[in-house]
Amino acid sequence: MTGLSDSGSVARRLNELLADAGQAELDSGTAARFATYFDLLVRWNSRMNLTALRDDEKIFSRHFVESIACARALPKEIGSLLDFGSGAGFPGLPIALCRPEVEVTLAESQGKKAAFLREAVRTLGIGVQVHGGRAEALGRRFDCVTLRAVDRMAAAVRAGAELVCPGGWLAVLTTDAESAGMRAAAGPGFGWEDGVGMPGGESRILLLGRAEG
Repeated sequence: MTGLSDSGSVARRLNELLADAGQAELDSGTAARFATYFDLLVRWNSRMNLTALRDDEKIFSRHFVESIACARALPKEIGSLLDFGSGAGFPGLPIALCRPEVEVTLAESQGKKAAFLREAVRTLGIGVQVHGGRAEALGRRFDCVTLRAVDRMAAAVRAGAELVCPGGWLAVLTTDAESAGMRAAAGPGFGWEDGVGMPGGESRILLLGRAEG
């Protein structure tokens, strides 16, 4: 742990890492909300396994910076978004904080993680829906479906693809090496753009596929 002791130092460190990654810094209000999210995540993570990472710097770089970069790289026209298998809220909560015009739904079938997401939404005071169950049970489609580090990723991508509106987007945070498998898992109904490079190394990319209308 780095021992960041207050919300101001958390916000400053996050903005430093964003700048190092070639990303624009957050405004003060948004940075303060990310600091609140970080504090809540660290406190809950000490009692339950929200993320295997325990080091502040790694949580920032692997989770926060990548998710913020993802939020900024998503198509501008999307109005509704489902974060499929949201876990600790990445990338869905950062998308909601960075793109408040988007209606975000977080789907998480594990009860303890869903409880964390509800507490995060309440604490942050944002209009995000949390679905504590399988995303397939929502009975609706979205302009964009995001997936990141979901168990049985290929199967999740297949299921997530079914929840994208015609003309909508499937957004998969993955690696160059895994990208062909993710495209294949989504099925033939998508036109794929070149992967968008994400900060954090390990050839991380945002893979964007548009559903046929």
